[in-house]
Amino acid sequence: MSERRLPPVTQVGMASLALIVAGGIYLASHLPNDVPLGPAVALLVASALLLAGNLLTLARVEGFAWGRFFEVAKWAVLAYAITAGLIEYAFVRNHLTGGPLVVLTLSLVVYALHVPVLIAFTVARYHEPAGSPAAAGSGE
Repeated sequence: MSERRLPPVTQVGMASLALIVAGGIYLASHLPNDVPLGPAVALLVASALLLAGNLLTLARVEGFAWGRFFEVAKWAVLAYAITAGLIEYAFVRNHLTGGPLVVLTLSLVVYALHVPVLIAFTVARYHEPAGSPAAAGSGE
């Protein structure tokens, strides 16, 4: 049995998350002093572009289990929106304001979207619809 060819969603997603983490570490290393935002913004933009590219390449996959993808993604987005909200609360509670807060907030948005995409992709890529030859042979 040959596995169908899928775009490197997981690898690109991990690269995107690595850029977000690097930007967060960069900002945190300069706080509470003034933070030069250029490098953090560049990392955020690169990460957001990787997220957009990941979604575009995934959208072009024919026969992908979109129903299962969205079924998993909606709950993962809920969970990660809650964790991102808690992290955002900590930023605000610690009196972070201005540019650093905006960059970190947008970084949290990318994080709260890309991780659910990775989770949903991992589930949907192995989903076999009921009645398909692969599902019939698995004893389900």
